[in-house]
Amino acid sequence: MEKVEVGEVFTIVDENDEEHEVEVLASLTLDGTEYMAVGFVEDIQQISEEDFDIFFMKVDSDGDLSAIESDEEFDKVSAAFEESLDEEE
Repeated sequence: MEKVEVGEVFTIVDENDEEHEVEVLASLTLDGTEYMAVGFVEDIQQISEEDFDIFFMKVDSDGDLSAIESDEEFDKVSAAFEESLDEEE
């Protein structure tokens, strides 16, 4: 499996079969699973860093990005990313 790097751009397909480019903003491993914080490339380019949506995805066993299914998992990942970003400042 190839390591995903911060700054890489991926194309994802949403539930309406529309393609969107997302850029990896950060990554971390939690409980043996790799997670990515990503933002839409078009938003990142147009808006200052404070104003665009960041969302989280996990890297599945095939190395593909997939959605986080449960609120519990999302909350855990969100808190871990927040903590790691606070440490960097």
